[in-house]
Amino acid sequence: MGSNWKTTKLIEHYDIRSGLSKPAKDFGSGYPFLTFKDIFYNYFVPDVLGDLVQSNEKERETGSVKRGDVFLTRTSETMHELGMSCVALKDYENSTFNGFCKRLRPYDNSELIPEYVGYYLRSSKFRQDMLAFSTMSTRASLNNEMIGRLDISYPSKGEQIKIATILKTLDNKITLNRQINQTLEQMAQALFKSWFVDFDPVVDNALDAGFFEQELPFSDELLRRAETRRAVREHDGFKPLPDAIRQLFPATFEECAEPSLGLGGWVPKGWIAGALGDVLSLRNERTKPSAETKNLPYVPVECIGTKEPFLSEFKSGDEAMSSLILFKKGDILFGAMRPYFHKVCIAPFDGVTRSTVFTLTARDTESRYFSLFQAYQESTIEYATLHSEGSTIPYAKWRGSLERQPTILPTIQLQRLFHEKIKLFIEWGGSNNEQSKTLSKLRDTLLPKLISGELRLDNIETDLTKVEVA
Repeated sequence: MGSNWKTTKLIEHYDIRSGLSKPAKDFGSGYPFLTFKDIFYNYFVPDVLGDLVQSNEKERETGSVKRGDVFLTRTSETMHELGMSCVALKDYENSTFNGFCKRLRPYDNSELIPEYVGYYLRSSKFRQDMLAFSTMSTRASLNNEMIGRLDISYPSKGEQIKIATILKTLDNKITLNRQINQTLEQMAQALFKSWFVDFDPVVDNALDAGFFEQELPFSDELLRRAETRRAVREHDGFKPLPDAIRQLFPATFEECAEPSLGLGGWVPKGWIAGALGDVLSLRNERTKPSAETKNLPYVPVECIGTKEPFLSEFKSGDEAMSSLILFKKGDILFGAMRPYFHKVCIAPFDGVTRSTVFTLTARDTESRYFSLFQAYQESTIEYATLHSEGSTIPYAKWRGSLERQPTILPTIQLQRLFHEKIKLFIEWGGSNNEQSKTLSKLRDTLLPKLISGELRLDNIETDLTKVEVA
């Protein structure tokens, strides 16, 4: 550590205050609220606070969230989860924070740069200090006296900015990759919905063919869809599908024996009323933990994103358990227990999981992504919920249950066309995840070296006037 570095107590830089404790009925509406999870999972406070709470003017004044504020989780089930930090990089108007956390507000004369602090408090050095001071009774807890004994080491403001700039640049790119993946997923979802839920190309063809002018007992849902589509087609910016693609869709609807399918029981003519099991099968290859499985990525249900096709997290090796389930690259992983039915993704590698995850294989590999988005639909989640069993933790069953979920299946040609259309999205998203993992490893490697002063940045020039790194 350089001679210009200082080591002082956190209490010399911050005023400590506890957060807002409110009954459950006060949540869900009102003013922005920084939650325990927001603090636990993020180096820095998210740009937008997604939770709301009913708070009065005094509570918002005393429990405000401003640039430079440090938030620490003050209670947890384990010591390793105690004192997780999150730093605000801007003011959050009318916001308050969770009562299970501590807010450290910087004094005006503090020499600490918020971005530097955000990384320092997540470094292995600080985490070790935190564990040394924490106490464990029924739950791990952190009080003001313990916080007051914690140290922070730091160089000059200019050096802090340099360190934070390097690390924040890596994090910004990881965030950008995540945002790109969210956009790709939304585009793929929109295409699936247009083609196979709203049946836009079929409605277009039917309108052009005068199908709706016939005296048939159309359902109200089908007629509303036709009117909505007619209005869309009248807009100046409307662009129809290319003729070669439109010709693959029928120009008429027909009544289906299953009234819950299609648009009020009306489905594109020639499409099959089938089941989810027609496009997906259960792999269910079980194995015992071994030296071989130890080297495979382990993906518990918690690592699967919420309706996000790109798997971004996994653990190294398997956990201590009697049985594991193998999956192959390209398999579809689907949460098998409530409340995880909304967790669905494509496996980008061979790996192992456990019984809380269905490992599903597309019956036709050339339409794999069509099968994925079939499993993605709200109707699948609702069906899994309705047919789950168990009182403590309800599980869905695949064979004899979820595989029988009714669905409409277009021609195999259309299934494969959709697969090809979004294949680039999936590959791009997977590439973004690989890049993010590399950047995360680089950040985690640089962090302790920069925070300790082992890696010096004397020769790197940074615009010291730009205090706001974010």
